[in-house]
Amino acid sequence: MADFRKIVRANMKSLVDWFGCYDAVAETFNARWGGGASKGTVSKKVSGNLDWTVADVIALEDASGRYPVTRMLARRLERSPALAGGSLLQDGCSIAKESGEAISAILAADQSTCADEKAQAISEVDEALFALRQARSRLEASMSPGASR
Repeated sequence: MADFRKIVRANMKSLVDWFGCYDAVAETFNARWGGGASKGTVSKKVSGNLDWTVADVIALEDASGRYPVTRMLARRLERSPALAGGSLLQDGCSIAKESGEAISAILAADQSTCADEKAQAISEVDEALFALRQARSRLEASMSPGASR
């Protein structure tokens, strides 16, 4: 199994190199998330003495317009097998539940100026999309030769 920490470190080092210096990376973090990042912190992360956070990944990928870590994680998810248990009926129930929660969160986010509400809506939409993908996978699997239904 691949050591994803090493791959993430290599991808983040590439992004840091794109920025040209540790000061620019620290200022990117500070501009995106507020103060607290320094050249020394970036140096420790590049050397492997500190781990990169999800916030670090988001800030550098968005600022550079390059998404190597996000793409790696998406590929990892695509390779994961569909859940063996469950049924189309359960999938339908899950879709209804998750979609309802997503709609509610979207409406709340629309009426709010709080970033937390918008982040919650994104999370709820992702859960609804997962439920839809799971049902699609189960439907596709049921169409393959030798499928039980």
